[in-house]
Amino acid sequence: MIKKIDRLIIPMDYRPVLSVKDTEIAIKKIKDYFEAALASELNLTRVSAPLFVKPETGMNDNLNGVERPVNFEVKSIGGGIVEIVHSLAKWKRVALAKYGFKVGEGLYTDMNAIRRDEDLDNLHSIYVDQWDWEAIINKEDRNEETLKAIVRKIFNVLKKTEEHVFEAYPHIPKTLPEDIFFITTQELEDMYPNLSPKEREEAICRDKKAVFVMKIGGILKSGIKHDGRAPDYDDWTLNGDILLWYPLLETAFEISSMGIRVDEDSLMHQLKEAGCEERTKLKYHMDLLEKKLPYTVGGGIGQSRLCMYFLKKAHIGEVQSSVWPDSMVDACESANIYLL
Repeated sequence: MIKKIDRLIIPMDYRPVLSVKDTEIAIKKIKDYFEAALASELNLTRVSAPLFVKPETGMNDNLNGVERPVNFEVKSIGGGIVEIVHSLAKWKRVALAKYGFKVGEGLYTDMNAIRRDEDLDNLHSIYVDQWDWEAIINKEDRNEETLKAIVRKIFNVLKKTEEHVFEAYPHIPKTLPEDIFFITTQELEDMYPNLSPKEREEAICRDKKAVFVMKIGGILKSGIKHDGRAPDYDDWTLNGDILLWYPLLETAFEISSMGIRVDEDSLMHQLKEAGCEERTKLKYHMDLLEKKLPYTVGGGIGQSRLCMYFLKKAHIGEVQSSVWPDSMVDACESANIYLL
């Protein structure tokens, strides 16, 4: 049973399964294990990543296209402006070329970001910590079969991590299903025509427990989008979100957004559809159109969300330190939810 206070979900009779100190120890165990397993499964090498980029490079992630990046002046570059990254979707592709990675190889980073316009709730924070990963593929492998195969590999790592957590903390139940279910946003709309996109995700996730919702960003038959996606990193026909059902909050739980990245043709098509053709003048976009960048697949996997899911926490603030409205802190504390 849950109750809702504005955007906040309060599970009734909630009791954390671990103390604050033991939670911190468990977070380290989960992150260390998952990171190593993911790198092994996808053949990834860890690299250092930027916290900020110059806006004129076009390498910051525009997310849904409306979020404002945090920016500031840097004295030593003549007062020039830099932006805190939203994610590293574009930077990773450039890095793969710059560092000499080959087909079948990839990289991952510990990515930290600030998303100032995030609507805060149990799952959303202005502080983002995730494993951002990217791998090189051949152009002929830009297809749904490749995408699904990689999703299954990531889900396999999730299953292994859940088993690792269970071995260390046998009182924490396992909740992942045996397999992940694939469905497109149009199939979801056809299945649940009277529900909103968010409600459709809730319905299919409640039924299947682990779902990969494919083809996010384009216009559906109804004339609306399932969700927004920036036009210049994911190919909207070859991307998706990994969603898990989270019984504690009775909600669908996005653990990863990922996809095969745009090639020169899909980039131009999506920039035109989004009315952002002026971006072709930015360096990143020019390099992509001139085929100077490799064809890639990649995504982000939320570190705090992963820990929240496996440790059965009611709020992401129980596994990361951030800033929350006083009213949310008070409501959580009265329900035995202690934000760091």
